[in-house]
Amino acid sequence: MDSSSKPLDTLQDIKKMMERSSRFISLSGWSGVGAGVCALIGAWMAHGKLASFGGLDVESRYYSVNNLEYSLFLIALGVLAGALVLAFTFTYIRSKKTGVAIWGTSARRLLWNTFLPMAAGGVLILKMIDLNFYTLIAPTCLLFYGVALVNGSKYTLGEIRYLGYAQILLGMINCWLLHSGLILWTIGFGILHIVYGLVMWWKYERE
Repeated sequence: MDSSSKPLDTLQDIKKMMERSSRFISLSGWSGVGAGVCALIGAWMAHGKLASFGGLDVESRYYSVNNLEYSLFLIALGVLAGALVLAFTFTYIRSKKTGVAIWGTSARRLLWNTFLPMAAGGVLILKMIDLNFYTLIAPTCLLFYGVALVNGSKYTLGEIRYLGYAQILLGMINCWLLHSGLILWTIGFGILHIVYGLVMWWKYERE
């Protein structure tokens, strides 16, 4: 019985080695949780800024638009920076545990295939800001980020593509519900990231 199971064990070992060489498998579920928490904090801060802006009279709003744009831009940068720092920290810790290099061929492929769609979306968002198309920023973020996740899923844990599909779906809904941008952005970048991160931790890391 033991001898019959050896070929199966060998195949499993070969499969794991192939996955290690072609996929970046050290991506931590806690990275998703951290990114989601940062997004929820950012959404709460943005909601506060928008609420205070809505309470101003028409003349005060006219003179406060630039300050509001600047504040929201800083919040977005803070969310991005916090998510990246936490993602790197948790992934670095997991890479040490699994013995997989954090910067290898698979990591570079993952970075490029996720960075390219997000960079294209970032350029489009900057132009939208320049043209004052603010209601289209949230759906654009969701759509391009979703495409980036689906595109990068070939080089990391395959389940990440489902998170990408969900982001794309929320982005498409947001195109028709333009004034629900902050709510759908919060669901996509906040709640879904936390749920995804916990599921990935439960499936791959809890033992």
